[in-house]
Amino acid sequence: MRFPKRVVITGYGAVAPNGLGAPAFRAALQAGKSGIARHEELQKLNFACQIGGKPPVAAEDAEAVIPAADLHKLNEAMVYAAMAGVEAARMSGESVDLLKGYQDTPVQWDTGTIVGCGIGGMDTLFEELQPVMGEAESQEPGLGCRPMGTDIVPKVMESSVSVAVGKFLGLGGQTTTNSSACNTGTEAIFEAFKHIQLGFAESMYAGGAEGTHYGTWAGFDAMRDVLCSRFNGMPEKGSQPMGAGACGFVPAGGAGVLRLETLERARKRGAKILCELLAAYCNSGGQRDGGTMTFPNPDGVARCIRRVVADGGLDPKRLSLINGHLTSTTADPREVGSWLKALELTPESFPLIQSTKSMIGHTLGAAGALESCAVVDQIVHGYVHPSINCEQVHPQIAIGNSIPHEMKKKELEYVLKASFGFGDVNGCLLFKRYDGR
Repeated sequence: MRFPKRVVITGYGAVAPNGLGAPAFRAALQAGKSGIARHEELQKLNFACQIGGKPPVAAEDAEAVIPAADLHKLNEAMVYAAMAGVEAARMSGESVDLLKGYQDTPVQWDTGTIVGCGIGGMDTLFEELQPVMGEAESQEPGLGCRPMGTDIVPKVMESSVSVAVGKFLGLGGQTTTNSSACNTGTEAIFEAFKHIQLGFAESMYAGGAEGTHYGTWAGFDAMRDVLCSRFNGMPEKGSQPMGAGACGFVPAGGAGVLRLETLERARKRGAKILCELLAAYCNSGGQRDGGTMTFPNPDGVARCIRRVVADGGLDPKRLSLINGHLTSTTADPREVGSWLKALELTPESFPLIQSTKSMIGHTLGAAGALESCAVVDQIVHGYVHPSINCEQVHPQIAIGNSIPHEMKKKELEYVLKASFGFGDVNGCLLFKRYDGR
């Protein structure tokens, strides 16, 4: 399929466990810096996995972006989404200063937002709703719920992350939230790409956000061998995608937001173009032929990748880099096998492949979006970040020297980013260095 409109990326915002904002995120990626730490709260709750990735967002960081009158109305994921959205807007050339007022700025009728979330509002449910409901019986008749206040519903809505971005940036196009487990962030970018191709918008903010409350991670901790529980004493070593010691993913949170635009619109307003998004696609393996709630159908994965490669008119031999889903679980060898099958490449001709999760953990609904931010940054600045903690590669992964263990300076032309989520859902994106034409 040849798409009628060229879609480009003009900005991105990153709220990651190993760096707040694009410059810090870039520096951490290039240095192979982990954002995983051990958390006392998880120890007290007797979690098996007591490590996780939490963005270093202090109160003053949030207050430097979001007005105090608005900040208390937001849950954690909303704060992350708003901060990432504002950074994406500023990088794209928009003048945004929420502290100087934003309510009087004009509505951007040709711009919308799709920001997804995997499990939203857990901090609000546990810290605000639960205590009030626990005391409701002692309240006067009809007043049991009143202490929660009027902001409780917006803070527990799954769509709150996109609503926050839409509100602060004044977006008049479709404002909505998707949720497809670990594929959420990638799917949001796919949906925004489609939205522009269909002519419903000239520009879209797309990505994902996820909080870090223990309530979000508790269900995963209850699932046997899903989370990493062997590296509580060495948290930075816990996330080992493609590594021989991989024993489960490390939960994390954060947000990534990209600004997508038509090439024509970006040129007209004089925006700096970071790269192109050539093709995007999502599918499902139908939970058949090996596909389950927790494992993808390999044929579904291969079909998703092949569709994007075909739509982008790409010869797989020209691929510069793959940013995989690669979570540090037993699914990693299967994923690499699917890449080999889908691209019809030999281990000797296989491109570089990396996992951003090795440094930030699995940010769930934000994963595909934050990892896409990493892809865009690498294309713009000409480098390949390392996959850490896999010096000893899993014995079932044989792809030669394709895994970078140290940062490499490299001009990237074509980069594939993929995500595979619970429920046997898949997503793939093809980014290309902008050639100025």
